[in-house]
Order: sequence, then C-alpha cells, then structure tokens
Amino acid sequence: MPKYSIGVDFGTLSGRALLVNVETGEELADATLEYPHGVMDETLPSGKKLAPDWALEHPQDYLDVFAATIPAVLKESGVSKKDIIGIGIDFTACTMLPVKADGTPLCFLDKYKDDPHAYIKLWKHHAAQDKANQLNDIAASMNQDWLSRYGGKISSEWMFPKIWQTLEEAPYIYEEADFFIEAADWVIWQLTGVQTRNSCTAGYKAMWHKQKGYPEKEFFKALDTRLENVVEDKLNCPITPLGAAAGTVSEKAAALTGLEAGTAVAVANVDAHVTVPAVKIDGPGKMLAIMGTSTCHILLGTEEHNVPGMCGVVEDGVYPGYYGYEAGQSCVGDHFAWFVENCVSSEYYEAAKAEGLNIHQYLTKKAEQLKVGQSGLVALDWWNGNRSVLVDVDLTGLILGMTLQTKPEEIYRALIEATAYGTRKIIETFRANGVPVDEFYASGGISQKNPMAMQIYTDIIQVPIKIGGTSQGPALGSAIFGAVAAGTKNGGYDDVFKAARVMGKLKDTLYTPIAENAAVYDKLYAEYSILHDYFGRGDNDVMKRLKEIKKKQSI
Repeated sequence: MPKYSIGVDFGTLSGRALLVNVETGEELADATLEYPHGVMDETLPSGKKLAPDWALEHPQDYLDVFAATIPAVLKESGVSKKDIIGIGIDFTACTMLPVKADGTPLCFLDKYKDDPHAYIKLWKHHAAQDKANQLNDIAASMNQDWLSRYGGKISSEWMFPKIWQTLEEAPYIYEEADFFIEAADWVIWQLTGVQTRNSCTAGYKAMWHKQKGYPEKEFFKALDTRLENVVEDKLNCPITPLGAAAGTVSEKAAALTGLEAGTAVAVANVDAHVTVPAVKIDGPGKMLAIMGTSTCHILLGTEEHNVPGMCGVVEDGVYPGYYGYEAGQSCVGDHFAWFVENCVSSEYYEAAKAEGLNIHQYLTKKAEQLKVGQSGLVALDWWNGNRSVLVDVDLTGLILGMTLQTKPEEIYRALIEATAYGTRKIIETFRANGVPVDEFYASGGISQKNPMAMQIYTDIIQVPIKIGGTSQGPALGSAIFGAVAAGTKNGGYDDVFKAARVMGKLKDTLYTPIAENAAVYDKLYAEYSILHDYFGRGDNDVMKRLKEIKKKQSI
C-alpha cells in the first residue's frame, strides 16, 4: 500500500493542510481554514483597542486548523489514517506566545483574556521596535560577536524584543509565563504532548548558535537586570535539529485531528525555510524567494559570511551540512492588497467584473500593456517597514513621479517593480559580501498567479527564474519533513535530500530577462537606490518623524 504524509502550513491569515504520496510527491488533497479571529491589529476579541504597530493572533485558531483541515484531507483523499506515516508543520516567525508549564496559553486564562500581552505576538508585531533599537545599541557597545551574524541589527519581529516589551509593559505576564515559545513549537507540543524547540527559529529569531548557544547572561542583564536569567527561566528546553522527529501524535491530538496515535511528528520549521526542499534546491548559490504577503529569501552557502542587513546565517538552519542565509521583505502581497483596497475606484472594479476578472487580474492586464518606465514612477517598498537590508520597521512607503494623469495600473506596476528592486538590493548585498547567488527560484501565490510580476522580477534582477511546481510550497515542504521524521522503516526517508528529489516539484516554466527591459530597469533601479539610501540610511529621517507625530496624535 502507498504511504502518505501531511504538511500543515500556518500562514498569517489562514492554515492549510496538504496530503502527499511520499513515493511520488503527488498531492492528493488540501484544505484551508481562515483564522476565525484573523490578525488582531486594532482590537482584542473583547473590543479593547490596541495601540499602533500591534499584531496579535489567537492560539485557538491554530487548534481549529488541525481540527478542520486534517480530517478534511483524509476524507477528500479517501486515504486511511493508518497509511499516514508522518506529519510536519511550518509557521511564520517569530510568532511568539507566553504559556504555562503545561503549554496552556495565558490568553486562555480568564484573568488575562483582556490583556494584549497574553496573546500571540505575530511575526509582524512591530510595537517592540524601541526594545529592538536599544538591544542593538547595547549589543554593539558590548561588541557582541553574534550581532554580525544577523547583518548588524535585529528587529522587533524577533523573540527577545517581544519578550522585553512584555516584561516592560506587563511584568505580571512575564512572571506568570513559564515559557515564551514560538507558535511553531507550541503546535507541535499540542500534537505530541512534548515541548521541543526547533533549531531554525532558535537560530534565526532568538540569536542561538549551534556551537555557542544563546548570548551570555551578561548581555541580557545589560538590557534589564530582570532578564539576566531569561534563557534559563523562560526558554529552558533543548534545541532539536531540523529533520528530527519531535515525537508522535498523542491520544489527545489523535482525537482532535483524526490521525492515528503514534504517527511520527517532525520538529517544527519556518514557512520560508521549509519550502527549500519543495522546489528541489539541493546546494549553494540557489536563492529561493517565497512570495506571499511578505517575501522571505533563503540561500544556502558552504561558508559563514557576515552580510549587512541579512536576517541571519545559521549552520544547518535549512539543510544539514550547509549554512542557511535568510533575508526578507516585509511587504509584498500586502503591498498590492493595500493599493486595491484603498486606492482603486469603483469604475475599475466594475470594469473588472464586466470582464469576469478580479481586480488584481484586471490591473495586471492593463499594467502589462505599459512599456518599462512609461509611467514615470518609482516607488519604495516599505509599506510595512524594511526587513533587508536596512532592518528598520520605522521606514514607510513612497511613490515618486505621480501627476494628474497617473493611472491606477501605473501605480500598481510601480509597486510590483518596487518589490523587485528590493529583491535586487538583497541579491547585490549577498554577492558583495562573498555569498554567491547564481540561480533564482520563486514559490508562493504571486509566482503561481502573476506572469507579469515574474517577468518584471527577472528583468530587474537579471537572473532567470524557476517556478515551484506547487501552489502549496510550505505545506509540501512540511510534508517532506514529515516523511523524513517517519524514516525508511515506516516507508519514509532518512535523508531530506532524497525526500526532496522525489517529493519536490518544479514547473517547466522559466522566466528569462528581456535585454531591452533590463536596460531601462537599470536606470530605474539607480533612481530607486538613491531614494533607498537617502530615506533609509539617515540622510533624511522624515519617515520616522512623521511616524512619531502620527503615534502621538493617535493616543
């Protein structure tokens, strides 16, 4: 009988399960659940208002994903639960929650239901940026060697700024919490009944190093004397490498999911990093961009180099035997969604409906008729801050060159181009610091749905682009790791490289640069670079000054 694995991908807005044949990579069924609570960035469920830059989620939504999607794929596929040999999950990161010793989230306790610090701080929670700034300054003043492994800065999106914000603003929550844990590890805990911490989130989001561990106590004490023992007190769990089994499905989780108790469960992973085997990447110099609401760039290398503005380099952080490099852009799909939701007239929506298209398809149809540079526009892609290479969430968006004749499709195309310029900036920074980028792969919804966007990207970065062969890259990657957790003795794999070669997928599609487009984009990219450095490197901090005024006036 064939054997199968399930991958569950926890995204920003929803969770999805994918059931895959481990012998062929065939995807038999998938199911999605939109989070009932969504992203809480304005109010708590009670209606309590949140301050600017908050982004929370509710852990019950993740349990609902397990309860809804796994039974759905079993039913749709007709596969017996006895033939499911493994399950893997991936998550956005750093997405963090405070829990009790038994794993109970503090927001499940009645006394904390109205306290925002008791909830999950989503990856894009930026209200701890002041803590990140202080942390970076203190790390630099103390000559902390780990800082260079993260491009010289860490952001508010990471573990320790979020913990520090909790301590500063809600010390009772800090004291009540027995652990601060990545949501990725928390859901694995709910499946197995055993707490584990994966090396990927620990390395990329919590400054952990395979040889050196976490930063020393003296550093945390310098941040706040109450943080001196934060690792021992709040993160005290061994780090487990990727590809290992975290445990097996417990009886409780079996009742929740419909899986067989005893099914192998892989150690948790991050949505971007887990996608690498899904597109058959097996060596260095091959950059993968997972393009969704945001974009994460993953690259393998054979040596450890310090690259300004990268999100981290972690030994074995993606694949065993390689250094995994990460960079990213905080606003890509969100960029385009913001525009169509706030800046497109009803006339355009009506025209799209008349042609049987959604608004993105209609704007794309009109935008692809434009010549490169015809709009006279250039934009900066910082609507949700800059993750790489400036590492500054307080930067904001900009469009330059608009006139009374500017059309929505011109702005739409300029926003797409801006995200491609940001990717080129990342590629050039890696290359300039000794990390080759020879090939480029794309996965995620944008790569699957928008050929115009992918042609713009290849014209701007001037590297051919290969496209992942599935619309569920992270879920497929998680299923691959689920098969590895099961091992050959159960019909799976003992090696992620072998599993990726069989279960990974690439489309036949290859986007290649058009020389005349690339030549014009070189000129536009030069203008982008001037604006990038002028507004992003301190020559003019107007974006931050405006944001500070906004913050004060929002109180």
